[in-house]
Amino acid sequence: MRKLSQTVAFDAALLHKYNQPLPRYTSYPPATELKSDFDRDAFQTAIAVGNRKQTPLSLYCHIPFCETPCYFCGCNTIITQRKEVAEPYLGYLARQIRQVASLVDANRRVHQLHWGGGTPNYLDRAQVEFLWNQFNRYFSFDTAAEISIEVNPRYVDRDYILFLRQLGFNRISFGIQDFNPQVQEAINRVQPEAMLFNVMAWMREAGFESVNVDLIYGLPFQTDATFKDTVQKTVQLNPDRIAVFNFAYVPWIKPVQKRMPTSAMPDAAEKLEILQSTIAQLTQHGYVFIGMDHFAKPDDELAIAQQAGQLHRNFQGYTTKPESDLLGFGITSISMLQDVYCQNHKKLKDFYQAIDAGELPIEKGIQLNRDDLIRRTAIAELMCQFKLSAPDLEEKYHLGFDLDFNDYFAEELVRLDALETDRLIERRGDGIEVTPLGRLLIRNIASVFDTYLKPEAIRGFSKSV
Repeated sequence: MRKLSQTVAFDAALLHKYNQPLPRYTSYPPATELKSDFDRDAFQTAIAVGNRKQTPLSLYCHIPFCETPCYFCGCNTIITQRKEVAEPYLGYLARQIRQVASLVDANRRVHQLHWGGGTPNYLDRAQVEFLWNQFNRYFSFDTAAEISIEVNPRYVDRDYILFLRQLGFNRISFGIQDFNPQVQEAINRVQPEAMLFNVMAWMREAGFESVNVDLIYGLPFQTDATFKDTVQKTVQLNPDRIAVFNFAYVPWIKPVQKRMPTSAMPDAAEKLEILQSTIAQLTQHGYVFIGMDHFAKPDDELAIAQQAGQLHRNFQGYTTKPESDLLGFGITSISMLQDVYCQNHKKLKDFYQAIDAGELPIEKGIQLNRDDLIRRTAIAELMCQFKLSAPDLEEKYHLGFDLDFNDYFAEELVRLDALETDRLIERRGDGIEVTPLGRLLIRNIASVFDTYLKPEAIRGFSKSV
């Protein structure tokens, strides 16, 4: 296939036509397919397979606590200003780290560690250092490991930021959402412009290798004009990566969202205008559209990896690291190992009880079959590289010994005809390439290969645009 074009085309009529709730495909099968009757022994078996293969490791640690609720938030959080709740949680986290590490070959290297939430900087410096030391004591880190943390800019100062970098974090992320004070008030996330510029200045002073910021469109009181101002100020911050998320209004899942004035939210047409303007602004300022809702500078490793066909994706999002076994620590976190996905308990009580009983704190999971693995690769290639090579897939899974690509995906190829007619994809030789017009609808294209997707199950997903 030819070199990947990293341009994006915009067609409002097609975006309206295809805009529907779909999985984000940070995994396949999606996390909604995890079941409580999962065989917990499969987790240990998968770790043993990774030990034999010496598969690299990626670690995720969930800090669920927040002092105040952000009304837009869809994350798994615990809202409390009682800081003493963190101490027992850290104790149980340490026990889970030891529990899981005892199953992992000590020679396997950690290529990636991410702390998310919630609000990881809910922890004070002593608590951060305690948890940091637990991971470093029981796991072996590669010298080039990506070690990242999310922070809430309202609860950090210069010393805290410098401390994180000196400790060893080399990547950092924070949420802006919107610079407009009226929007901030409506979503209960007031953070003055001066604060955000100060936080970025501290991060640059500390020498973080990469800084990511998050924006959200579709929030109350946003218009195309006001969001252009937010994007312009974000560009002035000069982050290495920018995530621009489409707000998913799902109050039946996240009741806190009911506190926002729905009548003030932009309608579908306005949201598309905001999206189009945002893409134009960011690309005009040199950012590359990586996919989904992510932008990066052209010299950023994400952009370079995608151009080389080496971009990957897991529950943490896009990554340049090779395919790894992802181990999740803390409540609600998900592990993704070989052919097994599993999620920890969502409630503190259940999480604590399992660890006290000497059990893995797994609430539900799924074991993938061969068809799942084949489709996972197909979807990942489309999501990451915007193309899919039939020979590569056939070689990886030996499809040629029983079925070739065209036979295996006969039904899917028929459904792709409509997408080709709408110019979202092109058939090139023995593969599929996503067009600039199709890049914004990559979830729709990937969903063609999803055998789990049922009309009655899509209500819990965000819309594709």
